[in-house]
Amino acid sequence: MKKVLIALSISAAALLASGHGAAWSYKGETGPAHWGKLDKNFFMCEKGQNQTPINIVGDYSVNLEKFTLNYGKKATKWFNNGHTVEVAFAPGNTLKIDGKTFELKQFHFHTPSENHINGVSYPMEAHFVHLSKDGKIAVLTVMFVEGKKNPYMQKLINKMPKKKGDSYDIRGLNLKPEGMLPTNLDKYYRFNGSLTTPPCSEGVRWMVLKQPVEMSRAQFAAFEKVLDHNNRPLNPLNARKVLEK
Repeated sequence: MKKVLIALSISAAALLASGHGAAWSYKGETGPAHWGKLDKNFFMCEKGQNQTPINIVGDYSVNLEKFTLNYGKKATKWFNNGHTVEVAFAPGNTLKIDGKTFELKQFHFHTPSENHINGVSYPMEAHFVHLSKDGKIAVLTVMFVEGKKNPYMQKLINKMPKKKGDSYDIRGLNLKPEGMLPTNLDKYYRFNGSLTTPPCSEGVRWMVLKQPVEMSRAQFAAFEKVLDHNNRPLNPLNARKVLEK
């Protein structure tokens, strides 16, 4: 139990600030295949048995609990941490599930998607990262598909932080987190997983929405130009079950 609590505290710190631990990347000698050896605190990247991302195959259809969102607080900052582009929010946006309340800290993007669904990779994936008062993590995930231009995403693209360290105050854009979500929040996959970046801490609640969000080809290109490929390779499911509603 002590090891788990230590890992969770490290992961919570990693959510709130970048630059913790050894330098890592998505390529070469500091890429995903080597994360577990770069820093002693990254051991779960190599040894963990419940790692994310995975290929989601929902074989267990159950009456999953409906999570409750209490969103409405605006985005405050849009920045590039060298691994992704991330939007931070004012306090007060919450997700409730399993009788526990998690506060939204940020959402960020991966191109292409990290998780696959029934063997399908998506052009982009967004992770809404939530943290409870006792350091537990819940991630709400949205997949993106090519389609019509997305006005919400265009506001972000217009202020894209293109280089590591770039940061913009976006309070004036009046962007609330619910504006990026699909209309159907009832249908989703759920599984136990990890952070998809070092320290790869486990015990993370993952909820992947089934309905994707549309963006135009030009909008995908704007993200790809900045992010390149920032997706961790798939991990084995091992003994886990993916539940779906």
